[in-house]
Amino acid sequence: MKQEKDCIFCKIVRGEVPAEKIWEDEKFVAFSDVKPVEEGHTLIIPKEHFKTLMDVNEEFSKKYVDAVKQVGQVLLKKYGADGFNVVLNNGEGAGQVVNHVHLHILPRKKGDNKRGIFIG
Repeated sequence: MKQEKDCIFCKIVRGEVPAEKIWEDEKFVAFSDVKPVEEGHTLIIPKEHFKTLMDVNEEFSKKYVDAVKQVGQVLLKKYGADGFNVVLNNGEGAGQVVNHVHLHILPRKKGDNKRGIFIG
């Protein structure tokens, strides 16, 4: 499994940096964002280092979507949400700060008066 020595997310995967884990399997880990934009703001990352979504192959992409569905179910239950947003900042121009592909998952409740969320 490819990892980068100085990548903060790779350090989380290796257990070198603490994180509040929400969900985990053999390929992915989901944890609370350290600077949440709202309650339940969660990041889901592959344990293998990929800089952007463009570096992820089709087979792995399908597994990523399955992981998002599983994390979404956990967050719906945990926060009594009716839905969730999935946000990807892909590349520096799109606001990606950490160069390890990651999806933001934000639990939502009907009537929360938020039309969409931009992170970055």
